[in-house]
Order: sequence, then structure tokens, then C-alpha cells
Amino acid sequence: MNGPIVREGAVIDPAALKKPASPEGKPTVTVLDYGSGNVRSAVRALERAGAEVILSAKPADVLNADGLVVPGVGAFETVMRELKAVDGIRLIGRRVAGGRPVLAICVGLQVLFEAGVEHGTEAEGMGEWPGKVELLPAEVVPHMGWNTVKVPEGSKLFAGVEDERFYFVHSYGVQDWTFDVVQPRMAPPLVTWSEHGAPFIAAVENGPLCATQFHPEKSGDAGARLLRNWVNTLRKTPATDGSA
Repeated sequence: MNGPIVREGAVIDPAALKKPASPEGKPTVTVLDYGSGNVRSAVRALERAGAEVILSAKPADVLNADGLVVPGVGAFETVMRELKAVDGIRLIGRRVAGGRPVLAICVGLQVLFEAGVEHGTEAEGMGEWPGKVELLPAEVVPHMGWNTVKVPEGSKLFAGVEDERFYFVHSYGVQDWTFDVVQPRMAPPLVTWSEHGAPFIAAVENGPLCATQFHPEKSGDAGARLLRNWVNTLRKTPATDGSA
């Protein structure tokens, strides 16, 4: 392939369509840069977990990395709007459809569900999983601090840290799991729960798509082990053609 390529009105360097290579043979991870605050701690934590990490919203970077991390801080509706602004929803969907690993964190988990209700207003989510994000029925919100989780048998994400505590900062959560669709040759989703006023979803492992309500990058040694578990799953991930 020689010369520039015009795609959707943009001139693309052919070299950008190739999978980025780590000089040290590490798995490559892109942290999606769509305006979410405080992503530097996630970048550093992933680097310590053994990944070659970049912060980017470029389609080639998002699609070609071994793993994609979708952070999330703030309101459900705002995060959805910011993701749409960088074409993040389509790019995340393409990775998931192609079996390419994605890890979403905090509000990043919440927007994967059908809808979120905040201050009486309902906003549409990505709809990867059925369910609605709603205010936790607790005497004190936000739910801020360390909490235990109930991990299902067979979890790879929580291997070695099933009985540890993780750091949460949120007022809303998904309190019901109704996903009963099982795809051929795909194991059913594994759902991890925690509790604050009522049980809520703390994490989901669904094929290439994983998500945590808590912040692993702020969860000390337990969070570091969890991120290392996820990064280690990327080492056998095949490359894509990089098309956007």
C-alpha cells in the first residue's frame, strides 16, 4: 500500500493502519481519550501491570491496540455525549463485535447498560447489556471507599484477589441483572456483586468485554493484580487489519 489514503474526508498515513508494536514485546493498550478526568492514574497503573500504554482517541490506536480501556468519571449522560463526540461508541462496538478486549471502569461500566437515570432524567446507554443505572438506595451516597465483592466461580479477572477489597466512588449502580442471552460457543457472562444499601453490580466479564464499577487503579495491590490479570489475557490476542 503506497501513498496517502482518503477515508471519510481525512487523509490517513498508511503506516498508521498497522498495529502499533511495543519495543519490549509488551501487550499494547490504548486508554480512550474522550475527556474523562484523572486518566493518568489509569495509564500509570496499566504500565505497572506490564502494558505499553498510550492515551488516544485516534481510530487506528483504538482499534489496533491489544486492549482498550474506557475510563469514566462524572455523569452518565455527559460521558455518553463525550464518547459520541470522538466516535467512541462505534469504535468500542467494533472491538467488541470483533472479539477484541475492552475494559471499562466506573461510569465506563455504567454506560454499557441500556439507560441511566440521574436527577429524574433518563439517558440512553450503549445497550451492550440490559439494565438501568439508578441511585443506590443507601442512607449515605456517594458510596466512597473500600468494599468487598462477591466473585463468581471461574472469574479470570479476579483470580487471586477474590477475597480482597476494592475502592469505589459512585452514587449510582445497576441493581438487577436480567441478561439471559447465551451466544453459541461463548460462555455466559460472569457477574460480580457488591453492596451499599442494596446489592449492585461491581464487575462483569462477558467474553472480550469486561467492566468494573470500582477503580482498580486506586485499589492498591488488589487492583494492581486485577489489572495484571487483564493485561496477561492480551498476550494471545490476534491483530486486526486496523480499518476504521
